[in-house]
Amino acid sequence: MESIISGKAYVLGDNLDTDQIIPAKYLSFNPALPEERKYFGMYAMSSVPEGQRGLPKGDIPFVREGEFKTDYKIVVGGKNFGSGSSREHAPLAMAEAGIACVIAEFYARIFFRNSVNGGYLVPLESVHRLVDKIRTGDELEVHLLDGYVLNKTKNERHELRPLGDVLPIIEAGGVFNYAKAAGMLK
Repeated sequence: MESIISGKAYVLGDNLDTDQIIPAKYLSFNPALPEERKYFGMYAMSSVPEGQRGLPKGDIPFVREGEFKTDYKIVVGGKNFGSGSSREHAPLAMAEAGIACVIAEFYARIFFRNSVNGGYLVPLESVHRLVDKIRTGDELEVHLLDGYVLNKTKNERHELRPLGDVLPIIEAGGVFNYAKAAGMLK
């Protein structure tokens, strides 16, 4: 695991649900097959309502049409990120698109656990509301171990909540890798 994640921000609003992150109609793709798994990245965020994509700049596509990867590496969201169904494909879709971490005010519990357990992306919580301070396209540096995000575009630093007990699972790359390393699985 990288201790510093650098890249462009993509800003979303509140209550983003898993059906908006990866719509059910794309769950026919098999994530175990590499030639199909990439489509989860292509269709990530494809059902986010207009006006909520790229907030507060307006309606900015997450992945350009016909491509499998996004230009962004860090998603900044508001409250209740990943609500809705227990769709474990949601953090997978974001990771397939190229997202390394999400910074939100707080998460739906199942999205948070699926992100950590699958080793898909790092779910971080902000101390303050960042969707009003960070803009889509801002260059960020997320310092995981020191607990802050640096907005290099605006030269602003924002505090993050500690990862706590999930840090070793994230560092191992998911719950199964963690369990193997800890001798819980053979």
